[in-house]
Amino acid sequence: MKTLFLMRHAKSSWDNSSLSDFERPLNDRGMEAAPKMGRVLEELSDEPDKVISSPANRAKQTAELVKKAGGFSVEIDFDPRIYGASVSELLEVVSEIGDNFETALLFGHNPGFENLVRVLTGELETMPTAALAWIELDIDNWNETLPDCGTLVELIRPKDLN
Repeated sequence: MKTLFLMRHAKSSWDNSSLSDFERPLNDRGMEAAPKMGRVLEELSDEPDKVISSPANRAKQTAELVKKAGGFSVEIDFDPRIYGASVSELLEVVSEIGDNFETALLFGHNPGFENLVRVLTGELETMPTAALAWIELDIDNWNETLPDCGTLVELIRPKDLN
């Protein structure tokens, strides 16, 4: 059994039109939601063994704020394949996680993350910004990650916490 957490980046800013989509930072709401979700993650689970994030600025900032608020010491790896990824690309990223890691946390984007939840669990859920999906995978090795191998334990949205 492996545990996969998927967290969509927190709310980003569209204030500076000169920035590319990749460069957009978090807005004030995102800067507040990310640490809140980090504390939630800390309550739900032990520290993740592996953390992988999209290198897009808003995902990177979310990952760093979650790590700090959760008190996690694990290093964040940045994988450019997560930015704009399809389900097949995300499955590839997950399947390459080392088998010595039991729990992985990925930070990324929609529609990829919503689609990955659906493919892994059969559950059709919306993942607004800063949403966190907790998925238990019925596998022994990450390279066994296939459609319908998971169960959605919980999906937490920031608005659920107010």
